[in-house]
Amino acid sequence: MTDISNSTTAVYPGTFDPVTNGHLDLINRGLNIFDNLIVAVAYNPLKKPIFSVEERVDFIKESTKDLEGLTVVSFDGLLIDFMKEKGSNIIIKGLRAISDFEYELQLSLMNRKLDSSIETVFMMPSEEYTFLSSKIIKEVASLAGNVSEMVPDVVAKALCKKFNLK
Repeated sequence: MTDISNSTTAVYPGTFDPVTNGHLDLINRGLNIFDNLIVAVAYNPLKKPIFSVEERVDFIKESTKDLEGLTVVSFDGLLIDFMKEKGSNIIIKGLRAISDFEYELQLSLMNRKLDSSIETVFMMPSEEYTFLSSKIIKEVASLAGNVSEMVPDVVAKALCKKFNLK
């Protein structure tokens, strides 16, 4: 494991149900900015995930196994508590549209209210991923649509199995 005592570590939190190529784009670009990146996979039962948190962590680990400076873990509870535990005060969040901004702004301001040292860095995905969301991927896959070019191979296979597709 990398010594992060004198480096900058950011946290990229999310449900990642499932991880998409848009998420992977932000992971790669985040690693170009920060020395270390922690992908924090939230349990978040309110979103009714179709994959377990362990599966979601494994999908990301498998899809990013060649990246240095990346840690993928799950967490439950307040993000700021997790960040204190990990020694980070930087959150990375992706924004695709105005609707994302409104919600993420609220979360960012709440996190800062709870801990004034927390900073949020908003990143736009590369243009080819701006329409992608886990929700849309699940909906298309559930209707037997081909999402293989929008998600890592491990996720495409898991979606086929989940929805009994060939």
